[in-house]
Amino acid sequence: MGHHHHHSHGQHHDSTKNIGWAFFLNLSFTIFEFIGGFYTNSIAILSDAVHDLGDTLAIGAGYFFERYSNKKENTTYTYGYRRYSTLAAIINIIVLTSGSILIIVKTIPRLIEPEEVHSEGMLLMAFIGVAVNGMAVFKLFGNKNSANQRVMMLHLMEDTLGWVAVLIGALIMNFYDIPIIDPLLSLGIASFILYNAIKNLIGILPIFLQAAPHNINQEEIIDDLKKINNVEDAHDLHLWSLDGEFNIMSLHLVVENSTDMCRCAEIKKEVREIIKKDKIKHITIEIERLEEDCVE
Repeated sequence: MGHHHHHSHGQHHDSTKNIGWAFFLNLSFTIFEFIGGFYTNSIAILSDAVHDLGDTLAIGAGYFFERYSNKKENTTYTYGYRRYSTLAAIINIIVLTSGSILIIVKTIPRLIEPEEVHSEGMLLMAFIGVAVNGMAVFKLFGNKNSANQRVMMLHLMEDTLGWVAVLIGALIMNFYDIPIIDPLLSLGIASFILYNAIKNLIGILPIFLQAAPHNINQEEIIDDLKKINNVEDAHDLHLWSLDGEFNIMSLHLVVENSTDMCRCAEIKKEVREIIKKDKIKHITIEIERLEEDCVE
């Protein structure tokens, strides 16, 4: 079955290049953040470094899958490589959750006994943070072809806002001696990461466990199938998604005993027309005659 691509190879190359660029920018900046966080003694910057580490992993996985999304299925991966993106998302969630919990545990003693931070260093880091992340958002903003890039742009926009918060906190601490602002910022950032990680886990687990996509009405599909001429019944419908976008379906159709091979081929075409609106990319249809016993 042929696959249709809605964008040109030039656009796909640009899109992959942009993601690669955002990955290396983020990776370099994450390393810089960890060093800066230790130097300024700022747990808020270390918190943001964990956030950026998660984003770097997400962008790295996105870069890998943008490159591999057109790789053909083979005898080992008969549906292709799309399932790996779900695995990458789970790994990313584990890294982010562990990092956030670690930061929260480290932040609690700082709330009880706030430590002095190097506010000038924090200010400098925050300015660079807003500039670097802002630049990455701008770079991805012009080319939003793929869902992958839209998600990454949201990641980077969150980072930019995180740095705006650190910038405001550093400005206040530069003029007033309120060191508790740093652990409070850290808790805010870590809680935000944790909330998003759990939200993403809730979204990704059903895909990982092969649950039916919630936005597809199975009863409606069966009702529509039963309306096809010569179709007596539709049953044993299975529906799952490889990555949240590529949906797969298999079903048994019971046809009248007199239905010939040509009519069966037409019925299959009609079924494909019915499921088109639900973005089901791959379907297996088994046709049975009324007199047959279904072994399933």
